[in-house]
Amino acid sequence: MAETLFIPQTADRKAVYESLVPQIAALIEGEPDLIANLANIAAALKEAFGFFWVGFYLSKDNQLVLGPFQGPIACTRIAFDKGVCGAAYTRRETILVPDVDQFPGHIACSSASKSEVVVPIVNRTGEVIMVLDVDSDQLNDFTEVDVQGLEQIAALITAL
Repeated sequence: MAETLFIPQTADRKAVYESLVPQIAALIEGEPDLIANLANIAAALKEAFGFFWVGFYLSKDNQLVLGPFQGPIACTRIAFDKGVCGAAYTRRETILVPDVDQFPGHIACSSASKSEVVVPIVNRTGEVIMVLDVDSDQLNDFTEVDVQGLEQIAALITAL
């Protein structure tokens, strides 16, 4: 069944997140397949905000492995101690990077990526099982509004 999102026509990201979060909750409610849910979440975020890249890296075999995403091709595997994704995974905290060139150890999966926010996602026992990675082709594109909105979406995944 195809789903339709209502995206408010506003530049106010807080308003868009406030509209989007309950729609994503309804979209994934009752669907047991994690990969299907992650694919729809990535598509919803890409559609709502037009971010350069949106996707998930899942913890597998002691590294982060590319999962569902929207955008150009990406790094397939990231070590836990590498890049913004590895740092968010290891530190167990959201990392907002206004300029990726200033982040020590940044992995340039795409030279077009200029800013990034990565949110760790935990399971019900508190183990980090993946990260949500969002990239922009604009410097300083993310704010605390994005952090809060993306963390709300991460909490929906935790509840699955």
